[in-house]
Amino acid sequence: MMQSDVADILGGLPFAALLVGYDEKIVAANALAQSLFGQAIIARHHGIALRQPAVLQAIDAALLRRESSVVRQVLAGQVHELVHRVTVSAVAAGALCLFQDISDQEQAEQMRRDFVANVSHELRTPLTSVLGFIETLRGPARQDEVARDRFLAIMATEAERMNRLVRDLLQLSRVEAQERQRPTAREDLARLVQAAVQNLRPLAERSGVEIVLTGLDNPVPIYADADQMTQVVTNLVENAIKYGGAGKWIGLTLTREETPRGRLVRLEIADRGEGIDAVHLPRLAERFYRVDGHRNREKGGTGLGLAIVKHIAQRHRGRLVVDSVLGQGTRFAVILPAD
Repeated sequence: MMQSDVADILGGLPFAALLVGYDEKIVAANALAQSLFGQAIIARHHGIALRQPAVLQAIDAALLRRESSVVRQVLAGQVHELVHRVTVSAVAAGALCLFQDISDQEQAEQMRRDFVANVSHELRTPLTSVLGFIETLRGPARQDEVARDRFLAIMATEAERMNRLVRDLLQLSRVEAQERQRPTAREDLARLVQAAVQNLRPLAERSGVEIVLTGLDNPVPIYADADQMTQVVTNLVENAIKYGGAGKWIGLTLTREETPRGRLVRLEIADRGEGIDAVHLPRLAERFYRVDGHRNREKGGTGLGLAIVKHIAQRHRGRLVVDSVLGQGTRFAVILPAD
Protein backbone atom coordinates (compact mmCIF):
# COMPACT_ATOMS: atom_id res chain seq x y z
CA MET A 1 0.00 0.00 0.00
CA MET A 2 1.31 3.41 -0.98
CA GLN A 3 1.98 6.04 1.69
CA SER A 4 -0.62 8.29 0.05
CA ASP A 5 -3.21 5.51 0.40
CA VAL A 6 -2.39 5.16 4.10
CA ALA A 7 -2.73 8.91 4.56
CA ASP A 8 -6.13 8.85 2.83
CA ILE A 9 -7.36 6.06 5.11
CA LEU A 10 -6.14 7.80 8.26
CA GLY A 11 -7.67 11.07 7.05
CA GLY A 12 -11.10 9.46 7.00
CA LEU A 13 -10.98 8.46 10.66
CA PRO A 14 -12.89 10.57 13.23
CA PHE A 15 -10.01 10.61 15.71
CA ALA A 16 -6.26 11.14 15.76
CA ALA A 17 -4.38 8.33 14.04
CA LEU A 18 -0.84 7.67 12.89
CA LEU A 19 1.27 4.84 11.52
CA VAL A 20 4.77 4.01 12.76
CA GLY A 21 6.94 2.04 10.32
CA TYR A 22 9.46 -0.67 11.15
CA ASP A 23 12.22 1.94 10.97
CA GLU A 24 10.51 3.46 14.07
CA LYS A 25 9.62 6.62 12.17
CA ILE A 26 6.12 7.99 11.69
CA VAL A 27 5.02 7.10 8.16
CA ALA A 28 1.67 8.88 8.09
CA ALA A 29 -0.59 10.89 10.39
CA ASN A 30 -3.97 12.48 9.88
CA ALA A 31 -4.74 16.13 10.58
CA LEU A 32 -6.07 15.40 14.08
CA ALA A 33 -2.83 13.63 15.03
CA GLN A 34 -0.75 16.49 13.63
CA SER A 35 -2.87 18.95 15.61
CA LEU A 36 -2.21 16.89 18.73
CA PHE A 37 1.52 16.26 18.32
CA GLY A 38 2.68 18.90 15.83
CA GLN A 39 2.66 19.44 12.08
CA ALA A 40 6.22 18.16 11.61
CA ILE A 41 5.84 14.64 13.01
CA ILE A 42 5.96 12.86 9.63
CA ALA A 43 9.30 11.03 9.19
CA ARG A 44 10.33 11.78 12.78
CA HIS A 45 11.30 9.02 15.21
CA HIS A 46 8.22 8.07 17.21
CA GLY A 47 10.08 8.47 20.51
CA ILE A 48 10.80 12.13 19.76
CA ALA A 49 7.34 12.90 18.38
CA LEU A 50 5.18 11.19 21.01
CA ARG A 51 7.20 11.16 24.26
CA GLN A 52 4.60 9.16 26.18
CA PRO A 53 6.28 6.16 27.89
CA ALA A 54 3.18 3.94 27.87
CA VAL A 55 2.50 4.67 24.20
CA LEU A 56 6.14 4.14 23.21
CA GLN A 57 6.23 0.78 25.00
CA ALA A 58 3.03 -0.28 23.23
CA ILE A 59 4.50 0.72 19.84
CA ASP A 60 7.71 -1.21 20.54
CA ALA A 61 5.64 -4.27 21.48
CA ALA A 62 3.73 -4.01 18.20
CA LEU A 63 6.87 -3.57 16.08
CA LEU A 64 9.04 -6.17 17.80
CA ARG A 65 6.57 -8.82 19.02
CA ARG A 66 3.48 -8.14 16.87
CA GLU A 67 1.47 -7.46 20.04
CA SER A 68 -1.54 -5.15 20.14
CA SER A 69 -2.49 -3.22 23.27
CA VAL A 70 -4.58 -0.40 24.69
CA VAL A 71 -2.99 2.25 26.92
CA ARG A 72 -3.94 5.58 28.47
CA GLN A 73 -2.30 8.87 27.51
CA VAL A 74 -2.59 12.18 29.38
CA LEU A 75 -1.53 15.46 27.75
CA ALA A 76 -1.62 18.97 29.15
CA GLY A 77 -4.43 21.02 27.59
CA GLN A 78 -5.11 24.74 27.63
CA VAL A 79 -7.88 24.37 30.23
CA HIS A 80 -8.13 20.69 31.21
CA GLU A 81 -5.96 17.64 30.73
CA LEU A 82 -6.50 15.78 27.47
CA VAL A 83 -6.98 12.07 28.09
CA HIS A 84 -6.84 9.53 25.27
CA ARG A 85 -7.45 5.82 25.04
CA VAL A 86 -4.66 4.74 22.68
CA THR A 87 -5.12 1.53 20.71
CA VAL A 88 -1.86 0.29 19.21
CA SER A 89 -2.26 -2.52 16.67
CA ALA A 90 0.36 -4.54 14.83
CA VAL A 91 -0.32 -4.23 11.09
CA ALA A 92 1.61 -5.23 7.97
CA ALA A 93 3.17 -1.77 7.59
CA GLY A 94 4.14 -1.36 11.26
CA ALA A 95 2.21 -0.09 14.29
CA LEU A 96 -1.13 1.65 13.84
CA CYS A 97 -1.97 4.06 16.69
CA LEU A 98 -5.51 5.33 17.25
CA PHE A 99 -6.08 8.09 19.82
CA GLN A 100 -9.65 8.25 21.13
CA ASP A 101 -10.36 11.37 23.20
CA ILE A 102 -12.02 10.29 26.47
CA SER A 103 -11.45 13.57 28.32
CA ASP A 104 -15.17 14.19 28.83
CA GLN A 105 -15.74 10.68 30.18
CA GLU A 106 -12.75 11.01 32.51
CA GLN A 107 -13.98 14.38 33.74
CA ALA A 108 -17.48 13.00 34.32
CA GLU A 109 -16.06 10.04 36.21
CA GLN A 110 -13.93 12.35 38.36
CA MET A 111 -17.00 14.47 39.09
CA ARG A 112 -18.87 11.31 40.11
CA ARG A 113 -16.04 10.27 42.45
CA ASP A 114 -15.86 13.76 43.94
CA PHE A 115 -19.63 13.81 44.38
CA VAL A 116 -19.68 10.46 46.19
CA ALA A 117 -16.77 11.55 48.40
CA ASN A 118 -18.49 14.84 49.25
CA VAL A 119 -21.81 13.19 50.06
CA SER A 120 -20.05 10.63 52.23
CA HIS A 121 -18.22 13.37 54.11
CA GLU A 122 -21.29 15.57 54.53
CA LEU A 123 -23.34 12.68 55.93
CA ARG A 124 -20.57 11.12 58.00
CA THR A 125 -19.88 14.26 60.05
CA PRO A 126 -23.37 14.71 61.57
CA LEU A 127 -23.92 10.96 61.75
CA THR A 128 -20.73 10.52 63.78
CA SER A 129 -21.91 13.28 66.11
CA VAL A 130 -25.32 11.64 66.61
CA LEU A 131 -23.79 8.22 67.26
CA GLY A 132 -21.38 9.74 69.77
CA PHE A 133 -24.19 11.38 71.73
CA ILE A 134 -26.24 8.17 71.68
CA GLU A 135 -23.31 6.32 73.20
CA THR A 136 -22.94 9.03 75.86
CA LEU A 137 -26.66 8.93 76.70
CA ARG A 138 -26.49 5.18 77.11
CA GLY A 139 -23.58 5.56 79.51
CA PRO A 140 -22.37 8.49 81.65
CA ALA A 141 -25.31 10.82 80.91
CA ARG A 142 -28.07 8.24 81.36
CA GLN A 143 -29.30 9.82 84.62
CA ASP A 144 -28.24 13.43 83.89
CA GLU A 145 -31.41 15.23 82.75
CA VAL A 146 -29.66 18.50 81.92
CA ALA A 147 -27.03 16.78 79.79
CA ARG A 148 -29.67 14.56 78.20
CA ASP A 149 -31.79 17.51 77.08
CA ARG A 150 -28.74 19.34 75.72
CA PHE A 151 -27.51 16.28 73.83
CA LEU A 152 -30.96 15.56 72.41
CA ALA A 153 -31.17 19.14 71.12
CA ILE A 154 -27.79 18.75 69.39
CA MET A 155 -28.84 15.39 67.95
CA ALA A 156 -32.02 16.96 66.58
CA THR A 157 -29.96 19.70 64.92
CA GLU A 158 -27.60 17.18 63.33
CA ALA A 159 -30.50 14.99 62.19
CA GLU A 160 -32.15 18.02 60.58
CA ARG A 161 -28.85 18.80 58.85
CA MET A 162 -28.80 15.31 57.35
CA ASN A 163 -32.46 15.68 56.38
CA ARG A 164 -31.72 18.95 54.54
CA LEU A 165 -28.82 17.35 52.72
CA VAL A 166 -30.88 14.35 51.59
CA ARG A 167 -33.73 16.67 50.55
CA ASP A 168 -31.40 18.85 48.47
CA LEU A 169 -29.71 15.81 46.92
CA LEU A 170 -33.09 14.45 45.83
CA GLN A 171 -34.10 17.87 44.51
CA LEU A 172 -30.87 18.20 42.52
CA SER A 173 -31.27 14.68 41.15
CA ARG A 174 -34.82 15.44 39.97
CA VAL A 175 -33.78 18.72 38.35
CA GLU A 176 -30.87 17.09 36.51
CA ALA A 177 -33.14 14.27 35.30
CA GLN A 178 -35.63 16.81 33.90
CA GLU A 179 -33.07 19.21 32.44
CA ARG A 180 -33.86 18.30 28.81
CA GLN A 181 -37.62 18.50 29.37
CA ARG A 182 -38.70 22.07 28.67
CA PRO A 183 -41.57 23.37 30.86
CA THR A 184 -44.83 23.75 28.93
CA ALA A 185 -47.08 25.48 31.50
CA ARG A 186 -47.63 29.24 31.31
CA GLU A 187 -46.98 30.86 34.67
CA ASP A 188 -46.93 34.41 36.00
CA LEU A 189 -43.39 34.81 37.30
CA ALA A 190 -44.31 37.96 39.22
CA ARG A 191 -46.96 36.05 41.17
CA LEU A 192 -44.59 33.15 41.89
CA VAL A 193 -41.93 35.54 43.17
CA GLN A 194 -44.38 37.39 45.42
CA ALA A 195 -45.67 34.14 46.93
CA ALA A 196 -42.17 32.81 47.58
CA VAL A 197 -41.01 36.06 49.18
CA GLN A 198 -44.12 36.19 51.37
CA ASN A 199 -43.16 32.81 52.84
CA LEU A 200 -39.65 34.11 53.57
CA ARG A 201 -40.63 37.36 55.26
CA PRO A 202 -40.72 35.83 58.78
CA LEU A 203 -37.10 34.66 58.32
CA ALA A 204 -36.13 38.11 57.04
CA GLU A 205 -37.84 39.84 59.96
CA ARG A 206 -36.11 37.59 62.50
CA SER A 207 -32.80 38.49 60.83
CA GLY A 208 -33.63 42.21 60.74
CA VAL A 209 -33.49 42.28 56.93
CA GLU A 210 -35.79 44.38 54.74
CA ILE A 211 -36.86 42.88 51.40
CA VAL A 212 -37.71 45.44 48.72
CA LEU A 213 -39.59 44.28 45.59
CA THR A 214 -39.45 46.11 42.25
CA GLY A 215 -41.11 45.36 38.90
CA LEU A 216 -43.72 42.93 40.19
CA ASP A 217 -46.84 45.07 39.68
CA ASN A 218 -47.74 43.59 36.29
CA PRO A 219 -47.92 39.93 35.20
CA VAL A 220 -44.73 38.46 33.71
CA PRO A 221 -45.81 35.38 31.74
CA ILE A 222 -43.22 32.70 31.02
CA TYR A 223 -43.20 28.97 30.36
CA ALA A 224 -42.09 27.54 33.66
CA ASP A 225 -42.29 24.82 36.26
CA ALA A 226 -43.97 26.71 39.11
CA ASP A 227 -42.45 24.60 41.90
CA GLN A 228 -38.94 24.90 40.48
CA MET A 229 -39.15 28.66 39.96
CA THR A 230 -40.40 28.99 43.54
CA GLN A 231 -37.34 26.96 44.58
CA VAL A 232 -35.07 29.38 42.68
CA VAL A 233 -36.49 32.40 44.50
CA THR A 234 -36.43 30.61 47.86
CA ASN A 235 -32.81 29.50 47.52
CA LEU A 236 -31.52 32.89 46.35
CA VAL A 237 -33.43 34.96 48.92
CA GLU A 238 -32.51 32.56 51.75
CA ASN A 239 -28.86 32.85 50.71
CA ALA A 240 -29.09 36.64 50.68
CA ILE A 241 -30.64 36.67 54.16
CA LYS A 242 -28.10 34.22 55.62
CA TYR A 243 -24.91 35.45 53.99
CA GLY A 244 -25.68 38.99 52.83
CA GLY A 245 -27.94 40.02 55.67
CA ALA A 246 -25.30 42.17 57.34
CA GLY A 247 -26.41 44.98 55.04
CA LYS A 248 -29.97 44.64 56.41
CA TRP A 249 -31.39 45.07 52.89
CA ILE A 250 -32.27 42.77 49.99
CA GLY A 251 -33.55 44.07 46.68
CA LEU A 252 -35.50 41.77 44.38
CA THR A 253 -36.09 43.14 40.88
CA LEU A 254 -37.94 41.70 37.90
CA THR A 255 -37.24 43.35 34.54
CA ARG A 256 -37.83 42.66 30.85
CA GLU A 257 -35.04 43.07 28.32
CA GLU A 258 -35.09 43.27 24.51
CA THR A 259 -32.03 41.64 22.92
CA PRO A 260 -31.04 40.57 19.38
CA ARG A 261 -31.81 37.01 20.48
CA GLY A 262 -35.31 37.86 21.69
CA ARG A 263 -37.09 39.07 24.80
CA LEU A 264 -35.66 38.09 28.16
CA VAL A 265 -36.79 38.27 31.77
CA ARG A 266 -34.20 39.09 34.44
CA LEU A 267 -34.85 38.11 38.05
CA GLU A 268 -32.23 39.77 40.25
CA ILE A 269 -31.61 39.38 43.99
CA ALA A 270 -29.12 41.88 45.42
CA ASP A 271 -27.78 42.39 48.93
CA ARG A 272 -25.46 44.86 50.64
CA GLY A 273 -23.47 42.30 52.57
CA GLU A 274 -19.74 41.72 52.71
CA GLY A 275 -19.54 40.42 49.14
CA ILE A 276 -17.64 37.48 47.67
CA ASP A 277 -14.04 37.45 46.49
CA ALA A 278 -13.86 37.21 42.68
CA VAL A 279 -11.71 34.08 42.91
CA HIS A 280 -14.76 32.12 44.13
CA LEU A 281 -17.31 33.32 41.57
CA PRO A 282 -16.58 30.84 38.71
CA ARG A 283 -17.10 27.86 41.05
CA LEU A 284 -19.91 29.24 43.18
CA ALA A 285 -22.64 27.06 41.62
CA GLU A 286 -20.64 23.83 41.81
CA ARG A 287 -22.03 21.10 44.02
CA PHE A 288 -20.69 21.34 47.58
CA TYR A 289 -18.47 24.33 46.78
CA ARG A 290 -18.38 26.70 49.75
CA VAL A 291 -16.69 30.07 50.19
CA ASP A 292 -16.55 29.50 53.95
CA GLY A 293 -17.38 25.89 54.78
CA HIS A 294 -17.61 26.30 58.56
CA ARG A 295 -19.81 29.38 58.32
CA ASN A 296 -21.99 27.73 55.70
CA ARG A 297 -22.66 24.69 57.89
CA GLU A 298 -23.36 26.88 60.92
CA LYS A 299 -26.12 28.61 58.95
CA GLY A 300 -27.63 25.34 57.78
CA GLY A 301 -26.29 25.35 54.23
CA THR A 302 -25.79 22.10 52.32
CA GLY A 303 -23.60 23.49 49.53
CA LEU A 304 -26.20 22.46 46.93
CA GLY A 305 -28.57 25.45 46.81
CA LEU A 306 -26.87 27.35 43.98
CA ALA A 307 -26.26 24.15 42.01
CA ILE A 308 -30.01 23.54 42.13
CA VAL A 309 -30.68 27.12 40.97
CA LYS A 310 -28.21 26.76 38.07
CA HIS A 311 -29.77 23.52 36.81
CA ILE A 312 -33.32 24.87 37.11
CA ALA A 313 -32.28 27.93 35.10
CA GLN A 314 -30.73 25.69 32.45
CA ARG A 315 -33.88 23.59 32.24
CA HIS A 316 -35.80 26.82 31.55
CA ARG A 317 -33.27 27.69 28.77
CA GLY A 318 -31.81 30.38 31.01
CA ARG A 319 -28.67 30.97 33.00
CA LEU A 320 -27.44 32.07 36.42
CA VAL A 321 -25.15 35.11 36.60
CA VAL A 322 -23.30 36.23 39.73
CA ASP A 323 -21.66 39.59 40.33
CA SER A 324 -20.07 40.61 43.61
CA VAL A 325 -17.82 43.33 45.04
CA LEU A 326 -16.09 42.85 48.37
CA GLY A 327 -17.48 45.23 50.95
CA GLN A 328 -20.42 46.25 48.76
CA GLY A 329 -22.58 43.18 48.24
CA THR A 330 -23.63 40.50 45.78
CA ARG A 331 -26.11 40.23 42.90
CA PHE A 332 -27.54 36.95 41.67
CA ALA A 333 -29.48 37.14 38.41
CA VAL A 334 -31.50 34.42 36.72
CA ILE A 335 -32.03 35.33 33.05
CA LEU A 336 -34.85 33.51 31.26
CA PRO A 337 -36.55 33.70 27.85
CA ALA A 338 -39.80 35.68 28.02
CA ASP A 339 -43.07 34.19 26.83
